[in-house]
Amino acid sequence: MTPANPSRPSTAAVATALLIVYVVWGSTYLGIAIMIETLPPLLAAGVRYAVAGILMLGALAAHARFRRGAPPVERPTAAHWRSAFVVGSLLLLGGNGGVVLAELFIPSGIAAVLVATMPIWLAVFDSILSRRRPSGLVVGGLVAGIVGVAILLAPVEGIDELNPLGIGLVIGATISWAAGSLYARRAPLPRSQLLGTGLEMLAGGIVLVAAGSLLGEFGRTNVEAFSLRSLVALAYLTVFGSIVAFTAYTWLLANVPVSTVGTYAYVNPIVAVALGAILLSEPITPRTLIASVIILGAVVAMVSGRPRETEEPGPVPESAGLEPS
Repeated sequence: MTPANPSRPSTAAVATALLIVYVVWGSTYLGIAIMIETLPPLLAAGVRYAVAGILMLGALAAHARFRRGAPPVERPTAAHWRSAFVVGSLLLLGGNGGVVLAELFIPSGIAAVLVATMPIWLAVFDSILSRRRPSGLVVGGLVAGIVGVAILLAPVEGIDELNPLGIGLVIGATISWAAGSLYARRAPLPRSQLLGTGLEMLAGGIVLVAAGSLLGEFGRTNVEAFSLRSLVALAYLTVFGSIVAFTAYTWLLANVPVSTVGTYAYVNPIVAVALGAILLSEPITPRTLIASVIILGAVVAMVSGRPRETEEPGPVPESAGLEPS
């Protein structure tokens, strides 16, 4: 990607933006785990993204209205809204919603490690659509990723099994992210990346709330049972996970090489596992460590094995539906 600015950004600015993406996106798995302790999973996720989308769209409108010389905000067309709902459904409902539900059954650290396999599916689908034969590294990475997931699922005497439903929900979420990411790259969306992001978050929030309603979450919701820590987690995910970190991410995409930005895929699981162990006392077993190393190694191999000319940033739980198309 060619930098958008003629001058190179300072090392301090790049380091700060990377640190935000590393820590904030890595911490969102812990935030989700705390949020769903007392809040309905899909409804809470829907509120998170809908509010973030409204705040972003409102900020864009205010900037255009009150800043002298600012261009007017592009008016979204029906095609833009259609694309936003498709992307929001695949990435925020299928992707983030799947992770939120999965964390009802498996530790947040395990979910983060499994989400790191998303580039594997992206590479596989991209190879199928482009009819390009995958390299040896890509094939080896795919096999290693499958082995890593199998290690997590395999029952071992003396070690508690991980819930297969939780594992399946995360794998399904990564597949949904990959499909949505490929669609978003070619979908008709506004020229402004921030406007497109706001539309996608708002649309995805609406779809998540609708899904939660269909699953009966409204009927099972007891507002009096909401804990302060769950509400704080929801606010943190809305402001920092969905707005602040994404702003840092899009700035990085415009100013530094994609290979540098893509390192978040390797760092986020480490942050998530560490925070889950420290703050939620989630267990870290030797099997978890071995599987995590294999899965992350598979992701490194597959990303390294993709042709440089087709390299594009892959989405994660907090940027999946927000990636510039």
